[in-house]
Formats: sequence, C-alpha cells, structure tokens
Amino acid sequence: MSRSAAGADEGIDMRVGYIQTDPRITDVPGNLRRAKEVLEEIDADLVVLPELFNTGYALRRSELSGLAEAATGGPTINCLKDLSEDRGMAIVAGFAERGDGVYYNSAALVTASKVRVHRKVHLFGEEKRLFEEGSSFDVHRYGGTRVGMMVCFDWFFPESCRTLMLRGAEVIAHPANLVLPFWPKAALTRAVENRVFIATASRVGSERGIDFIGSSQIVSPAGEVLASAGREATEHEVVEIDPSISREKSVTPLNDILKDRRPEAYRLG
Repeated sequence: MSRSAAGADEGIDMRVGYIQTDPRITDVPGNLRRAKEVLEEIDADLVVLPELFNTGYALRRSELSGLAEAATGGPTINCLKDLSEDRGMAIVAGFAERGDGVYYNSAALVTASKVRVHRKVHLFGEEKRLFEEGSSFDVHRYGGTRVGMMVCFDWFFPESCRTLMLRGAEVIAHPANLVLPFWPKAALTRAVENRVFIATASRVGSERGIDFIGSSQIVSPAGEVLASAGREATEHEVVEIDPSISREKSVTPLNDILKDRRPEAYRLG
C-alpha cells in the first residue's frame, strides 16, 4: 500500500524494492514487457530498475540513435508512468536519453504526474564514446521522502553520495549495471558515512563480451544489508524502511556528521 505524503513525514514505513534483470540487447519491447510483469506483481512505494534496463548496455552508436528516447513522450517513460499510476508507486529506471541533440546515460524518477531525470556524471569505459556527461546531483520529493539518484559508476566517487546527502537525500536510488566487484561492500561505507538508505538495482548475464555481476541490494544508514541478490539470476525484493532515520546525523552525543564537517580543511591549496 502506498504511503500518503503525510504518513511519510510521520515516519511511517516506506516499501522500497529493486528488480534485478537480464535484458536483451536492443529489445526494448521485450525488456519493457518483462519488467512490467514484475512491477505488476510487487507491492512497493519506490522500485529501482537497472541502468539502461530497456535497451541493454553494450550499445553501438548506430543502435543508440534509434533507441534513445526523450525524457517525456517515449515508449519507456510512458509505460512507466502508466505503471506508476496503476500501482501507486514511484519507479526509478535507467534509460538512454536523447536531449539537446546528444545522448545521456540517464535515470528517471517516474511518478504518475512527474518525470525527474539524473544524467550520469561519471561515464565508465566505452560509455565515453556514446554519451555526454551529466553535471549535477539533485534531490526530489516523493511524498514526504527526499530521493536522490546516481547511475552505476557515479558511486565510485564519494562526492556523489555526499552531495546528495548534503542536498537532503534520505534514500539514494542507484540504477546500475555492475561489472566491478567493489560496490556491494563499498555501499555499506557510503550509507554509513552519509547516514542514508541506498537501493541499488543491477543486472545479470553477459553482453558483447561484458559480464555483469548482479549483486543488487538495499542498505541502511547503519550499514546493514536489508536485502541482497545473487550474481546470476533475475530477482526482485521489497523491504520496509523508515526514511526519517536518515535525518538523524549524530554518531555520538558529541558528534554530528553535518555539524562536524570542516569544509575549510578540505580545500586543495
């Protein structure tokens, strides 16, 4: 059951989930259909799908031009908006965005009434030949919860999560296509040092010589793994969280991660 906006502010639990997929390269209708089948089954307030879940990852430039979509009006976003309205949930999903005459590796926070987009800031490997870099990390309200987004390799840079936290994020939604083995453990540190929940949706399978490691997970501000997926199978899971826990930034009675920051000591030169 979806929370009311008032309930979110009162600390009522929020149901957050991930869907770990195995998309087929360039098969947008099939990938959408398979994701839709799962979304129609699960009961959640916020669900995260992987990076480029609708197209597959290892795209060629010649394919990208026919698969990238605008942030509004394309088949992927329209499908997710319909599902959001029908199921009473917000959906965060990765897609190839066409905008300003170029392409971005983007994530969309989709509700029945709005679409908010994060463009991946830190491009990985061959992505640099396909996409333009994004330039910001923004936080958006869903009900009474502040949700931030990052895409896959954005995690490798501590500034990504830190910026989202400083802008008020309580939950970080993280569409990913994980290939490096470090994130499942690093996520615990990112969650603890920023006192936020992080929900990562990854994918499995192989694609044009790239092997993906799955390992979707949801972690808490206390460094707890609340849910985790394996490395080979498609899976999904939903857990209850209390986003208001992320508003408490104290570590000891005398330490607060916001009040104790010393930006003047971090300057270079």
